[in-house]
This record gives sequence, C-alpha cells and structure tokens, in this order.
Amino acid sequence: MQTPTLFALLLLLVLVAYGTGFSRAITAARSRGGIRSLASLPSYYGVHTALWCGLPALILLGVWLAFDDAIIRTLVMSGIAEKPTSLSGQNLLYAQIQNLAAGNQLGEVTPQLLAAAEHLASLRQSGQLMQSALILILSIGLGAFALLRITPELRAREKVEKVLRAVLLTCACAAIFTTVGILMSVLFESIRFFHAVPVTEFLFGLHWSPQMAMRADQVGSSGAFGAVPLFTGTLMVSAIAMFVAVPVGLMSAIYLAEYAGKKVRAVAKPLIEILAGVPTVVYGFFAALTVAPFIRDLAQSVGLQASSESALAAGLVMGVMIIPFVSSLSDDVINAVPQSLRDGALGLGSTKSETVRKVVIPAALPGIVGGVLLAVSRAIGETMIVVMAAGLAANLTANPLESVTTVTVQIVTLLVGDQEFDSPKTLAAFALGLMLFISTLILNFIALHVVKKYREQYD
Repeated sequence: MQTPTLFALLLLLVLVAYGTGFSRAITAARSRGGIRSLASLPSYYGVHTALWCGLPALILLGVWLAFDDAIIRTLVMSGIAEKPTSLSGQNLLYAQIQNLAAGNQLGEVTPQLLAAAEHLASLRQSGQLMQSALILILSIGLGAFALLRITPELRAREKVEKVLRAVLLTCACAAIFTTVGILMSVLFESIRFFHAVPVTEFLFGLHWSPQMAMRADQVGSSGAFGAVPLFTGTLMVSAIAMFVAVPVGLMSAIYLAEYAGKKVRAVAKPLIEILAGVPTVVYGFFAALTVAPFIRDLAQSVGLQASSESALAAGLVMGVMIIPFVSSLSDDVINAVPQSLRDGALGLGSTKSETVRKVVIPAALPGIVGGVLLAVSRAIGETMIVVMAAGLAANLTANPLESVTTVTVQIVTLLVGDQEFDSPKTLAAFALGLMLFISTLILNFIALHVVKKYREQYD
C-alpha cells in the first residue's frame, strides 16, 4: 500500500475512532442519568479515542519513512560482492540499481546489477506490506483499547490537554532545534573557510574577488576575500530603502489610523498592502528599466556622473516595496492603543496632533520598532532588486550613484551552478551568511533595548 493511501486510511480510522468514542460517551452518560454524570464533555472522549488511534501510528509511520530507505540501501549494498570503496562510487552504483529497479535501463546491465535491482524491488514491496500491516494493526488495536477504557469517571479532558501540551512543546523544541541546526551548519562551514582565509582579511579587507583561477600562474589565483565592500554596499542600499520606507510608512499609518475617514481607510489600506504582494522580480524590472535610467539622466542633467546601475535606484525601489511592512504593522499597533488614552489627552486640552505625538506614538512605540526591525531585515535580505538595479560589482564607495553589491547577492552568486564545498570560493558564502546572522542578532538586541527603554505600561 502506497504511503498516501495509507495516510488517507489512517485519517479515516481516526475519524471513525472519534465518532465511536463520542457515541460511547453519550451512551455511558445516558446510563448514568445524563451528560452531567460524565467527568468531561463527550467531545473530549472522542478526541481521546482518536489520539490513541492515530498518534502512535503516525509516529511509527514517520519513523519508518525516516529510516526505511537507509535500511534498504544497507541491505542491498551488503549483498553486492564487488562494489566501489569510495562513497561517491557507491552512490553512483546505488543510483544505477534504483533506475534498473524502476525499469529504466541505462548502460550495460550486469547480472550483479540485475540481482541487486530485483533484491531492491523485493525489499521495497515487502517493506510496504509490513509497514501497512503494522500501522493498521497498531491503529485499530490502540483505538479499541481506548474505546474500552471509556467510562463516566475517565477524565478525558485532562488526558487530551496533556497530550496537546506535549505536542505544543515538541513543536516549540523543533523550531528551536531547527534554528540551532541552521546556525551550526553555517558556523562549521564558516570555520572551514576561516582556516583558509584569515578572519582579519575577511572582516577588514577592501577587495572582494572570490573567483579562483584554474592555474597558479594566473593573476589573482588565490582570490581576494575582503568583505568590506559587501558590507558597505548592503548598508548603503538598506539605508536608502529605510529612508524611503520608514517616513512614508509611518506617516501613512498615522494618517490612516488617526485622521482618515472610514471610506478613505477602506480604500487606501488595501491599496498600500498590494505593494507587499508584488513579486520582487517585478520591482527589479521597474528599477532596471525605469528608475535607474531616470536617475542616470537626472544626474547627468545637473553635471553628475551616474552609473546605469546604482545603489540609489535599488534603494528607492526597495523602499517602496518595504512600505507595507512598516505601514500595516504600525497601523495595527496604533489602532490597538486604548481610546481612553486619546480621550484623556483631548480632555486635558491637547490638540489632535499633540495627542498623536505625545500619547499615541509613545504607547505604540514597541510595535512600531518591531515593524521597522522587520523592514530592516527584509531590506538586508533582498536579492533580486539589487541584482537587476545595483549590479554585481563589489565597489567600495560612498557614492549612491555608483554600482554596488550586497551580501545576499554574493551568496547567490557563489552558490550558482555545480560547486565543490571544499574551496574558499564556495565556503565564503557560509561566512557571509554567518555575518548576516550576527547582524540580525545585533538588530534584535537593539530593538529589545529600545522597546524596554521606551515601553510604557497602560491599563
């Protein structure tokens, strides 16, 4: 039985278990004189039975799927007398066996490969039969066991909530472990990079040219891994974007929340939020075909030299893209400020603008800081607009009219195509990712400090 079919059958059994548990609880309640004789509501008895029926079987299915392929591969490869000693050779051999078992004959087929393919198909078939039988037996058996335990004295609600708390804790731990895993994977590869390239050169070097030559006598064969041009380019583009997004987004939120009428708000707010749904590649086209040429022509008209790809063009368009992040979050936070605070300020003689500046904004400041932080993270992580509007040149410059590049763009560039993860060129992407992680962590600490310093408590 295929896994999707088995999963659908398991879901059907869970629904049947819920209905049976619910009905049995109702029957037990009637024999005792009514629903009040039960220790929990009938629905909890149904959920209790469904959990016993589905949760252990689902866990078994997950474990089986996680280790099934590895076990089958071990059994198949152990039956081959002559096999490569290298891991890549074994992977290639197993791929040939899989193709042969699927009916795709590629190249010469030896009796050894044919026997291994038949063994693989046999193991898969018997594994699926065993998987289906064990899961169905476990589901039906535990469902019947839970059904027999239903009595009016059973505190089903407490047991169900205990299981749900464990599920929630597992989900929280999974998120934490995923974050730790991402950090460790980036950190280990970054350490390998710093074994080849000194940390000081990476952090303080002024030249970025990670292309490794094929021969030692070529110019720049060792590469240049000074990341300062990438950091300055990222900061410049992000700063320009925030200069556009924060004032426009915050002022838009204040107007929509405090001054706009209901009809204007009903039209303006969805129109602003549409900007968040536009694909970044569309913003990139707009920046490359419209904004960048306009900035270049405008700069030349006043006697300035401007590149056809500039940080200013990318930053302006990126700022427009980020406006909804600041506007929507700030608007929601401002609307959450209690009306009593506004009424109290107005009753004391404050004008509308004074109430907004001295009461509403300080009360909403933690949420506004959170929205700005989200916008900064979005700006730092943007890639497509920078590629199309700012270019790929790692120039160390403070002139926004020149071409620059960012950390995320270089990460994508370094990992494009077939790469070997043992050269400084490829490992540099992980070092750049680690710098992004550290930068985001610093931004979080700054935001928490600002929120803690300026947050006010209101009843």
